[in-house]
Amino acid sequence: MRRHRMPMWCAAASAVLLSALTGCSSQDAICGGGEYPVHTVGSTGRACVDDDQQPPKGYTRYPEGKVPQHVGDKWDQYWQTHTVDEKGRIIQVPKS
Repeated sequence: MRRHRMPMWCAAASAVLLSALTGCSSQDAICGGGEYPVHTVGSTGRACVDDDQQPPKGYTRYPEGKVPQHVGDKWDQYWQTHTVDEKGRIIQVPKS
């Protein structure tokens, strides 16, 4: 059985059109479907964890209402200069 592939330009045009029609953002999502972002304790790193899993050791969930959703959004930028310490307090990352 032969698969038919859509030309790349057609796929890209369809994605742009779909975004325009649905009002979706063209920004890259921090995590994929079925995942949520977690923050490195004491640093500015992050990772994505399956929805049914707890954050791995050394990571914590972002505080409610301060979760980055897309690369470059308000909270993504905020967490580039802030972190959560071992006691769960939000602190500014020391400049190196």
